[in-house]
Amino acid sequence: MSRKFHAWARDFGLRDGHEPRTVLLNNWEATGFDFDFNRIVALYDPAREIGAELFLLDDGWFGNKYPRVNDHQGLGDWQPNRKRLPDGLAPLAAEAVKRGLRFGIWLEPEMVNPKSELFERHPDWIIAQPKRELELQRNQLVLDLTRLEVQQFEWKVIKDILSVPGISYAKWDCNRYLTQPGSAWLPRDRQTHLWIDYVHGLYALMDKTTRTFPKTELMLCSGGGGRVDYGALRYFHEFWPSDNTDPVVRVAMQWDYSYFFPAMSIASHVTHSGNRPVHFACSVAMSARFGMDLDLVKLSPEDKAICAGAVNAYKRIREVTQLGDLYRLERPHGAVRGALDFVSPDRSRAVVFVFQLKDGEALPVRPQGLDADKEYLVRELNPLPGRARLSLEGKSLSGETLMRDGIITSCSKTTEACVVELTAQAN
Repeated sequence: MSRKFHAWARDFGLRDGHEPRTVLLNNWEATGFDFDFNRIVALYDPAREIGAELFLLDDGWFGNKYPRVNDHQGLGDWQPNRKRLPDGLAPLAAEAVKRGLRFGIWLEPEMVNPKSELFERHPDWIIAQPKRELELQRNQLVLDLTRLEVQQFEWKVIKDILSVPGISYAKWDCNRYLTQPGSAWLPRDRQTHLWIDYVHGLYALMDKTTRTFPKTELMLCSGGGGRVDYGALRYFHEFWPSDNTDPVVRVAMQWDYSYFFPAMSIASHVTHSGNRPVHFACSVAMSARFGMDLDLVKLSPEDKAICAGAVNAYKRIREVTQLGDLYRLERPHGAVRGALDFVSPDRSRAVVFVFQLKDGEALPVRPQGLDADKEYLVRELNPLPGRARLSLEGKSLSGETLMRDGIITSCSKTTEACVVELTAQAN
């Protein structure tokens, strides 16, 4: 069922569903809100050196009267901060492009902080109920998309930002849900229409964005996975599943998401969340839409080499993991390990992922979906330095043998991982 669903999603449910996704680096873990032009540019060369293809500038680049130095202010004032970025976004994007990196930007067009110039000018533009104290979440309120002026404002924000030369990617965020539903624009007898009219207005904005910027890649984010639906995803290339990026948690989470969503749509970033080994975090991220949210400057040489190896491996296998067929091998929930494999449509290549979640015996993992009559070369990708090699490393075995007898992996301890590439050999 899932393989058919994934095929449908690549054909109809996602934008550019047959184009493998690039390697993304986000600045958030490295800088948070604390950066300027030079600090961001200093992240480009390390990103390029390990093989990243796309740089995403996250929250904190806008606001002047109320600079976006934290999440308490500035939301709604979408002008680049003159102190941090005196010449705007274009020079920042140009410096990335000069180094062979694409440049992306974070925006949250539907929201506003009470401490903002926008709210001072238009307090009636928010969703709220009269005679009730405003209820904030993440210090922000939702703009009323049933109002034509708000639709026009949000479209201008999106258009102005994505029209900046060099911007080819955007993360569209939404960090709170609706409470106290009420519109100062809708008449009393249409207040119940707010929920539906809002979504119609939102989809109209998303549709206009994709039509106006057909070459701009878009990530859908909403407090994590708050908008994981194909109604919205038809306008986007991927979604952010959760703000919990602990790779141990992500193994089960991505397994569950995979019932309905292909790997290419599930953004999975390498972070320090959970203090897991970088090799394990990289391996988990490689099984979905690979990205990194690390300060590469502060990484140890050993961890940087592991990340570079993971990027190189991801580029080798992304056509298989993102465009191939998924087979679930060992369910990770409450288990010692989780395992899955992806097989290319012509069954000439496969990639097996094994994630050790608890200490356990190195038992064979049995891939599925191979051509029983083909001979496959076995190779571990980005092996962890110092760990024993696969017993089958460099050997060729038939698909029938591999599916029957399996592969004994090189990992048995908690938070170890093994990624194995299987390549069919010419007759």
